[in-house]
Amino acid sequence: MTDAPSKDQAGVSPALPSWNEGPAKAGLLEYVARVTEPGSPDFIPPSERIAVFDNDGTLWPENPIPFQAAFIMDRLKEGLGDHPEWAEDPAVQSALKLDVRALVDDGHRGLLRIVSLTHAGMTTDAFTERVNHWMHTARHPRYERPYDACIYQPMLELLRYLRAQDFKTFIVSGGGADFMRVWSERVYGIPPEQVVGSHGQVTFEVRDGEAVLHKSTDGIFVDDKEGKPVGIHQFIGRRPVLAFGNSDGDKAMLEYTTLGNPRPSLGLILHHTDGEREYAYDAEPRSTGKLVEALADAPERGWVVVDMARDWSTVLLNEPFPAESPSSP
Repeated sequence: MTDAPSKDQAGVSPALPSWNEGPAKAGLLEYVARVTEPGSPDFIPPSERIAVFDNDGTLWPENPIPFQAAFIMDRLKEGLGDHPEWAEDPAVQSALKLDVRALVDDGHRGLLRIVSLTHAGMTTDAFTERVNHWMHTARHPRYERPYDACIYQPMLELLRYLRAQDFKTFIVSGGGADFMRVWSERVYGIPPEQVVGSHGQVTFEVRDGEAVLHKSTDGIFVDDKEGKPVGIHQFIGRRPVLAFGNSDGDKAMLEYTTLGNPRPSLGLILHHTDGEREYAYDAEPRSTGKLVEALADAPERGWVVVDMARDWSTVLLNEPFPAESPSSP
């Protein structure tokens, strides 16, 4: 696919072509212009132009279940053939019913149990191969596309626009860092070192003359809610000036970005209002992505609420990315 946006009648490439004209787009463009204009009282040096984005529900859909959850469920079903005893595990039973809320509402213990069964002990290289294979072969149940072709076109345009204005773009997500780092650069243009996510410890060894890392579920850090500002501090080391989320899980990240920031800052919330092209939800999502508290706080905090149905002329990626060659799982 091409990176070049369409041009208007004057031959000028418009910024954010998939964004409809309105307060959300105007607020975004006004902020970026104000903080990047040399001589402006709100000018932010390029080194401090840090923009952080949630992933699930912000850069791609999270319904009917988050995409990494779909990957884990597929791995679980494959493993049940060799481990029928897993079927007695309450966490496995919830997973097979696609009850993601049951897996995360107990402090993510159920989800961590599933991750332990399906991933613990494998090398990071083997995990990367499995994710690449799944991305090539699995399809979203509604859109019938590869999961990495279910990207929000308007958000991809925003990422590119910000980078053209010398912003450094980061993912800060409750999803697994190792899962997202496999494809984030190819899909979003965000390199793996700019992905902050949930993670467990890894161990190192030299095996048969090769250096390898093994995944574990020890010392799990969950990069969600109040964990997001912590992850930003630990792995980015600079306070963001722009944050974009879609749920109450992103509220602390938005607060850290906009409350008491010495630099001009902008917080944005994607409100899923489009049940025709995507999914409509806030207080009652199908699985994850509850949006109540952050939405209520938005007017007082000055956060921009992006209404998907109103503000986007298109939702999903216009042209799917070329798929990588599949590898054996």
